[in-house]
Amino acid sequence: MIDARCLLDANLNSQMADENPRFTVDDALLEMGFGKFQTLVLLYAGFGWVSEAMEMMLLSFVGPAVKDEWNLSSSQQSLITTMVFVGMLIGAYSWGVISDNYGRRKGFLFPALVTSAAGFSSAFAPNYVALIILRCFVGMGLGGGPVLLSWFLEFVPSPKRGAWMVVFQGFWTVGTILEASLAWIVMPRLGWRWLLALSAVPASFLLIFYFMTPESPRYLSMKGRKDDAMKILEKMASVNGAELPRGILVSDYQVEEVNGPSSVASKPKTSCCRVQGVQSLLKLLSRKLLRSTLLLWVVFFGNAFSYYGLVLLTTELTGGSSKCAGNQARVTKSEVVNYKDVFITSFAELPGLLVAAAMIDKVGRKSSMSSMFFLCFVFLFPLIFHQHEGVTTALLFSARACIMATETIVYIYCPEVYPTSVRTTGVGVASSVGRIGGMVCPLVAVSLVQGCHKIAAISLFEAVILISGVSVMLFPFETKGRELKDNISSL
Repeated sequence: MIDARCLLDANLNSQMADENPRFTVDDALLEMGFGKFQTLVLLYAGFGWVSEAMEMMLLSFVGPAVKDEWNLSSSQQSLITTMVFVGMLIGAYSWGVISDNYGRRKGFLFPALVTSAAGFSSAFAPNYVALIILRCFVGMGLGGGPVLLSWFLEFVPSPKRGAWMVVFQGFWTVGTILEASLAWIVMPRLGWRWLLALSAVPASFLLIFYFMTPESPRYLSMKGRKDDAMKILEKMASVNGAELPRGILVSDYQVEEVNGPSSVASKPKTSCCRVQGVQSLLKLLSRKLLRSTLLLWVVFFGNAFSYYGLVLLTTELTGGSSKCAGNQARVTKSEVVNYKDVFITSFAELPGLLVAAAMIDKVGRKSSMSSMFFLCFVFLFPLIFHQHEGVTTALLFSARACIMATETIVYIYCPEVYPTSVRTTGVGVASSVGRIGGMVCPLVAVSLVQGCHKIAAISLFEAVILISGVSVMLFPFETKGRELKDNISSL
């Protein structure tokens, strides 16, 4: 009797499914394609990425200037950078949890508020203590960058996701070049306070245009807010001049109900933010995500350590090699041309972006990342031995292009791995681990290079890069062309 009733219910559900065609957010994005609506989302999110790049890049200029003006020690100067990374470490996790539980828009509104307010206030810091506290708050705001990345990702159709995410990453390079240009113009004439104030302007633009930003329809669908998600999809279709698929919008939960009740995941329950934060972190370490999570942490750490290390090596090996010979005149001179040098080396990131764009959707995320890590290893190896300055510059330029390509691709791969329910938390925590790499690099590598232990420093970078490349090869799956998932059970 019970079996007959279940069979009858199954038949009725099947008939209803036939009478009412269903489509997911992925189906809608595929049908509409990438159009004007996504372009506007890209510009807004990209502006946030420009803001983060500028705030990070200015650390190269503000530290030495403040050290001279306030007679700081080298350790006090380094602490300014360290406090920014500490703030980012806290912010990346916190904003990720808020975004996954209260919406993507809230997840990037509060970081923009904190970054712009603390950034402007930094320009008026009366003393060293006030400056490092304010820069820590700036770091907390910058920790919201991964939220913008995940938000934009959720509007992009899967077949074009790789290429458009590379375009998004290109805004970081725009920010570094813009900041180097700004410093070259502002620092000699107006000083570091003006540079801090002007560098906070992009974050303020995020606040001005915030009212125009839509919530992620994928997030709304995952939370059961189908009507709100449909309104955004309909607006997207109207702006793009396209049509939505016929039928009703469903989420992964409802698709799984059709496929079988045994696979249905329980819907998120509301609880206090602290409990939700712990639950989100535990989900990242669940059986289905544990391997991906741990390997991503290794790669993010290695990427940040290597990226900031290569920036350091570029200045030390090409402009400051005479420090070990005690030529103080050369060191003084290098500070005069530093703005020009940093401006030129910032362009090394453009070839990395082009390589990432060419490879990511053809050979896949894993093969692209691993090959770039290993190629970076090859470019750095000759620097263990003494090289002509021109050869050194060329090798460092090539290595930085490779590491920029790996950073670009891992920031695409990571949000594709995690489902919507924990996506920004997953990217945020991985980004936080990367910030630890950024914090450790100056403490370890700077002491080695400035202590004239060049071979030890480069060997350390080589080891980190090699481990990162092997970790990429151990990733459990490729995400090229793979639809984004809403919950862990659908992985």
